[in-house]
Amino acid sequence: MPAHIRHARRWILLVLLCSGLSGCAVVAVTDAAITVVATGVKVTAKAVGAVADAVIPDDDEATEP
Repeated sequence: MPAHIRHARRWILLVLLCSGLSGCAVVAVTDAAITVVATGVKVTAKAVGAVADAVIPDDDEATEP
């Protein structure tokens, strides 16, 4: 096999491997961003629930004799 074909195959393989690694990096960054957003939503929902519980009075005390 001629040397230029072997050289071309090596470059093609290198490009394919590098493009695969960049895809993994994109997935990792996206996963981290989704985790941060999900955590923020969870904390906000808990805070809103706590404020609603504090502001809205319970009817349990009013119905007991």
